[in-house]
Amino acid sequence: MSAVIAIREFRKTYATGLQALKPLSLDIRRGEIFALLGPNGAGKTTLISMLCGLVRPSGGTASIDGHDVVRDYRAARARVGLVPQELATEMFETPWAAVRFSRGLFGRAPDDAYLERLLRELALWPKARDRVQTLSGGMKRRVMIAKALAHEPSVLFLDEPTAGVDVELRREMWALVRRLRDAGVTIILTTHYIDEAEEMADRIGVINQGELIVVEEKQRLMKQLGRKRLAVSLAEPLLAVPGALADWSVELSPDGRELRYVFDAHEEHTGVPALLRCLHELDIDYRDLSSSQSSLEEIFVELVRGARPTP
Repeated sequence: MSAVIAIREFRKTYATGLQALKPLSLDIRRGEIFALLGPNGAGKTTLISMLCGLVRPSGGTASIDGHDVVRDYRAARARVGLVPQELATEMFETPWAAVRFSRGLFGRAPDDAYLERLLRELALWPKARDRVQTLSGGMKRRVMIAKALAHEPSVLFLDEPTAGVDVELRREMWALVRRLRDAGVTIILTTHYIDEAEEMADRIGVINQGELIVVEEKQRLMKQLGRKRLAVSLAEPLLAVPGALADWSVELSPDGRELRYVFDAHEEHTGVPALLRCLHELDIDYRDLSSSQSSLEEIFVELVRGARPTP
């Protein structure tokens, strides 16, 4: 799959000496949903602002659909829709006026039929001629998305798009993002909601302190870095973990009724069979066994801490 965004040694250092973004290279494929995860101040918004021409890079290059974001700014920006973190729209205008203006701003010919479909898709059509100031926070967020899509961009940046919105609206936005991806739009998503990335992304990048730590297919990342937990439900509660189980780093639940063991399912020797044999030798009976995969959130926390998960 071809790259719609090509970034090479892109970096940003402010006059104060703050290195907001260390040299970063990345290709984002056409038609994918790419989630960029990282804590506050990691460099996510700085990267997006540089790609959208809002912040000038200190070095390196980046192109969108073949257009350099610095030398060919207008052509690059015309291919981009941006939904920023902060609500930034005229409070006295209407959603209808906002999307018509945004479309014209990028030199696109009027197309009221398209704009009506867009507002209907975002459940904004009944409010199309209401003033933005009268809308709820969730509706205002939808207006921002509608403005970003008004000129039919091929790349859409969503910077924390569901911050502060309710669960129902988040799921509606997820569905919309998938439909846009299916229509060929490339989505770059930054989020603090790990479940959002896990639910939607094709690939995930983790950025911390201005440095891109890892870029990987979501499922491959889960497979490579994820751990499994074995939960052993005991027939009778224990007061403490027997010393004979020390080699397995087993934990006991607070009520003493469950032993928990973390292992790497991809290792040849997981330790699970030996653990169960040891339980049998110690006459520790159990009622049930269950295993679960590490969540993306746990993987993310491990990466930001600078340590890969280990069994």
